[in-house]
Amino acid sequence: MMDAGMDLLHSSGVNMVQYLQTHYRDSQSWFLFISFAADLRNTFFIFFPIWFHLRESVGVKLIWVAVIGDWLNLVFKWILFGQRPYWWVHETPYYSNSSVPHIEQFPVTCETGPGSPSGHAMGSAGVYYVMVTSILTILLQKHQPSVKNWCVRAVLWSGFWGVQLCVCLSRIFLAAHFPHQVITGVIKGMIVAEAFSHIQWIYGASLKKYLHTTLFLFCFTVGFYLLLKVLGVDLLWTLEKAKRWCVRAEWVHMDTTPFASLLRNLGTLFGLGLALNSPLYMESCRGKQGHNTPFRLGCIAASLVVLHLIDSFKPPTNIEALFYLLSFCKSAAVPLATVGIIPYCISSMLSRHDRKLL
Repeated sequence: MMDAGMDLLHSSGVNMVQYLQTHYRDSQSWFLFISFAADLRNTFFIFFPIWFHLRESVGVKLIWVAVIGDWLNLVFKWILFGQRPYWWVHETPYYSNSSVPHIEQFPVTCETGPGSPSGHAMGSAGVYYVMVTSILTILLQKHQPSVKNWCVRAVLWSGFWGVQLCVCLSRIFLAAHFPHQVITGVIKGMIVAEAFSHIQWIYGASLKKYLHTTLFLFCFTVGFYLLLKVLGVDLLWTLEKAKRWCVRAEWVHMDTTPFASLLRNLGTLFGLGLALNSPLYMESCRGKQGHNTPFRLGCIAASLVVLHLIDSFKPPTNIEALFYLLSFCKSAAVPLATVGIIPYCISSMLSRHDRKLL
């Protein structure tokens, strides 16, 4: 009965994929752009440096919500064993008495992890929830209801749900997810973001706390994987399906594998802890230049340029262990550059300029 119910749910999802691909074929470029924009990479390389230097606490929360949310997404994927449309249509016996529906694939379709819940939807919901609630906190005064405040809330939350709708439709159009998977992702992403609204210790966490959290997340994930492998459950069962059913081998990317995602997130969290507890950060962001508007704007501009250069580096995939190590280091370099190195360099330049004027 359970299998029949899931087959019905999946088949209705395939029908929606076909409907979107048939009736909105001209919107393919838009859906591809939305899927790219909703990737957590943009949170780390764009949203984080902007928010950190405008309002530090929001930048820190963004990293925690993105990292913990994506880690939970990995755990949920391993527990739920979710299918993906682009391989399910070829392997299910549901269509044994009829022709297999044709669904198109795209360069970002062939992700290698399980499908439920959607990582793009969960990450996007969590990140945008943090940004919307932070903007509301900054703009609106509490306990003073007015038409202006209501309009601001309506506009921001309408924008939030508009973004989530676009992300969900994009992932379905690309045949990367079923509808129920993206809906589940949005709900869980909002829950993670709301939970971090009540967690205050992340803003003053020591390097030891960051290190312990990073080690816990790594050990729990690897331990969970090894435990189930001993019990005969292969949590990497989706890799074979992706390689088998993706229409182009080059569309199966190693950076979509579960452990690549894990090490990227752990590298980012560790790098943030290292940066926030470094002398460079104390002398620049916490120093006399910390509240200087030109300093902050300079940090944002320089960070965006430097992080773009860092993002352009692609770790080689021919040696798996080296790929994972370099992915960790690349991710750690993002907050290190944004929080520590770049602010220190700009602070030093401004200080020398001030001394010359004197």
